[in-house]
Amino acid sequence: MENLFEPGMQHLRQQILLMAGRANAAVNLAIQAVLRRDHDLALQVKADDLLIDRLEVRIDELAIHLLTQAPLAKDLRFITSALRITQNLERIGDEAAKIAKRARDLSREPAIPLQVEITQLAVPAVAMLNEALDAFVQEDPAAARALIPRDRELDAQFHQMEAVVIQHMRRHADDIVRCVHWLVALKSLERIGDHATNIAEEVVFLGEARDVRHTGIKQPPVPPPPS
Repeated sequence: MENLFEPGMQHLRQQILLMAGRANAAVNLAIQAVLRRDHDLALQVKADDLLIDRLEVRIDELAIHLLTQAPLAKDLRFITSALRITQNLERIGDEAAKIAKRARDLSREPAIPLQVEITQLAVPAVAMLNEALDAFVQEDPAAARALIPRDRELDAQFHQMEAVVIQHMRRHADDIVRCVHWLVALKSLERIGDHATNIAEEVVFLGEARDVRHTGIKQPPVPPPPS
């Protein structure tokens, strides 16, 4: 049984990394589609999202199969985390597709002079995603913990930009539809940061066997003093 289980675990990890790479690439393509006002690039993101969805189904099937083989506690943590990580990766792909759809819509209309740049939110959101995935690859719960508080910073940045766009809408009624496209794209970037944070929390769970979701705990537990 062990001879079959270990290759299955390796394959599971490889599939997660493949899905992570696809999701990361989709986010970057979607951002470029907005920056370049590139309709064709936006269409490519939709095709990538379908592939990400298929990878999620494949990984779920593999994880469920491995669960039937009575894994050890550490393997059980990895498999259950794999299911949650892939769910977040699938949703990241969905958010990339939303950004791409707005990029397509915006590419058909004249540009509007907003006092915000998508890179103001895209750069930190992509950095969080990259670092969460790196922490998973390196099995580094300390790096994952350091990432978690940055989600609040990204949220604050989003709300500042949202306020600027809404103010523009109030002053320029003709731009409302295009501003809505911008707001949806910006909200998707904020959600990508949320999903990156969720992945980081799973890395902490993998490394420390400690669930830090919804706890606000940022530091590892302090060991008790020697008796």
